[in-house]
Amino acid sequence: MGRPDPEEGQLPAPVKPPDGGWGWIVLLGCFVITGFSYAFPKAVSVYFKELMKDFHVGYSDTAWISSIMLAMLYGTGPVCSIMVNQFGCRPVMLIGGLLASAGMILASFTTNIIELYLTAGVLTGLGMALNFQPSLIMLGTYFDKRRPLANGLAAAGSPVFLSSLSPLGQVLLEKFGWRGGFLIMGGLLLNCCTCGAVMRPLDMGMKRKMGKAQDKYEAKEMLPIGGKSEEGISTTDGTKKGKKAKKKPKKGKKLLDFSIFSNRGFIIYTISKFILVLGLFVPPILLVNYAKDTGVPDTEAAFLLSIIGFIDIFARPACGMVAGLKWVRPHVAYLFSFSMLFNGLTDICSARASNYTGLVIFCVFFGISYGMVGALQFEVLMAIVGSQKFSSAIGLVLLIEAFAVLIGPPSAGRLVDALKNYEVIFYLAGSEVVLSALFLGVASYCCLNRGKKEPLPENNPSAGGGSDTEEAESDLQEGEEHSSDNHQPAHSTDNTMVVANEEANHVAEEQRGEGGGCPAGDGEVLAQDGCNADQMVERDSF
Repeated sequence: MGRPDPEEGQLPAPVKPPDGGWGWIVLLGCFVITGFSYAFPKAVSVYFKELMKDFHVGYSDTAWISSIMLAMLYGTGPVCSIMVNQFGCRPVMLIGGLLASAGMILASFTTNIIELYLTAGVLTGLGMALNFQPSLIMLGTYFDKRRPLANGLAAAGSPVFLSSLSPLGQVLLEKFGWRGGFLIMGGLLLNCCTCGAVMRPLDMGMKRKMGKAQDKYEAKEMLPIGGKSEEGISTTDGTKKGKKAKKKPKKGKKLLDFSIFSNRGFIIYTISKFILVLGLFVPPILLVNYAKDTGVPDTEAAFLLSIIGFIDIFARPACGMVAGLKWVRPHVAYLFSFSMLFNGLTDICSARASNYTGLVIFCVFFGISYGMVGALQFEVLMAIVGSQKFSSAIGLVLLIEAFAVLIGPPSAGRLVDALKNYEVIFYLAGSEVVLSALFLGVASYCCLNRGKKEPLPENNPSAGGGSDTEEAESDLQEGEEHSSDNHQPAHSTDNTMVVANEEANHVAEEQRGEGGGCPAGDGEVLAQDGCNADQMVERDSF
């Protein structure tokens, strides 16, 4: 009865995020997945000394295990995007959990370092990648108004799991050896399958039920009470089934949507994120060795990383709460730029720290700024591209970041070996982070604010990012209008709408002939004629 079928067209009507309910369970699963993905490659370093003894290799050889894990986490982003778009988040996460667990279990039976690279590095890294990216996509699906807070809470899983998995790994190493520790760690990674099982998709099931009930209500309203009403209901259902059988096949969904590169905000974000990753991870990697070279005892030097992790646990949710404020969220990109600037200046100002007190102060401020960056990075990306294209966007961003990860920290290590001076490395890393912050802030202000003043071309099907989303939203709005109209008597409602449309269009034609603009109250009726098109802004903005 005038209600659009969600199966028609390229995209179904978007379901409104619940911002709660089952979303909190999804948030818990994302918290666990984020913790495993970021903390596990670092926690495995506890076993490196034993691996060096058993396999007779050097530290750089064992360090490749963590490097391969991180490379798989970042570099397989497009593969994860394609799988999510093809099969959905839940099946991909279940497969990823099994692969991550199988990698560590098989690693416990290896006899050389190459086999460790293939099992613990490639297989486990791929499994964690197949869990990490879909969990973020599901989080953006379930949360909208509370999404900054949800991202901050999920990001807190990284420091929490890092502070837990490292001591646990040491205990397992002492009691069961590295082979037993790997076996138990593989069992723990099966929890990723549990987290994937709770990622229930927001499908159109509820809307289909509501539509069917609405059709029955309309049939009862228009037909006499009695047996004829039941016949009308069955006739309506039969007609709908016949229509569904005659429908044309839907166009397949893009496995990897490259149209997001037409979004200027996405280009700016990607460039700034690449520059950021070049220097962001360098200070925590070199911090312990830097402290030891300044005369700090080994135990106190290792405690510096614990300080960063402890501050990071509270900084991420707190920053998520701040980003969710009404007067802050529209400018979340500038808050992200400020957090990067804060982090870079912390590196530069602490480069000359020569005692333990100065290093502790550095760790406190670095933990705050690092937590802010971690809480905001994916929130900004979601705000730029929207939930419809986030699966493709995050895959491409992670692939680009993979190159920066492989360039930044190894280059810093070579400079340390060549210069024997950590101060220069801290200056260089801080300068890269500051540069990324300035680029994001200035480019966002100059390019995107200027783009807001430029109107969109009317009815241009080749426009950039967001066209699929806008089409789905317009279909949903049209469906809501028709469904609300159908609650009134059929003949009177149709006549009223026809008369109202004719009067409104007549007034608009007269005002156009006089050179006037749109009437004050007819914007909705005349939207198709282009009166409101000049007032729209680009979706490329933050």
